[in-house]
Amino acid sequence: MKSRVAYFGVFTALALIFSYVETLIPVNLGIPGVKLGLANLIIVVALYKMRLSEAYLLSVVRVLLAGFIFGNYFSIIYSLAGGLLSLTVMALLKKWGGFSLQGISIAGGVFHNIGQLIVAAVVVETFSVTYYFPVLLVAGLLTGLVIGIVAEMMLKRLVNIQF
Repeated sequence: MKSRVAYFGVFTALALIFSYVETLIPVNLGIPGVKLGLANLIIVVALYKMRLSEAYLLSVVRVLLAGFIFGNYFSIIYSLAGGLLSLTVMALLKKWGGFSLQGISIAGGVFHNIGQLIVAAVVVETFSVTYYFPVLLVAGLLTGLVIGIVAEMMLKRLVNIQF
């Protein structure tokens, strides 16, 4: 039990560090809201190394802490919507089988953006924001692929760690 708590603390700290590092990276492609999603790397690894309930808790804790430290109320709402939808889709795909880690991560990236787009449509009370979907789809595909590749490399190195 104690080691589970320690691993959870380490994963939380890593996710916060990646969230902070991401604020330092000047990724401005002229597309508002598009980020690398470095902290999602830890969530993908947690999906494979922890219980699903712990991965959900980690996702919520990470979003809340990062939002209070580096963001604001709206960033928390958008991140929670995207993160929880993303994790749900990734967990379902992992359970069903037949998907590579990169495929699951890509789906996570795409559905993270879909979750945020749904919240944006509710906040601005119009569905006209959906015109932004093709851009977010491409961004989710690319960032999901990168996160999936790095997560697979991390999981190969973490094979001896038992939770």
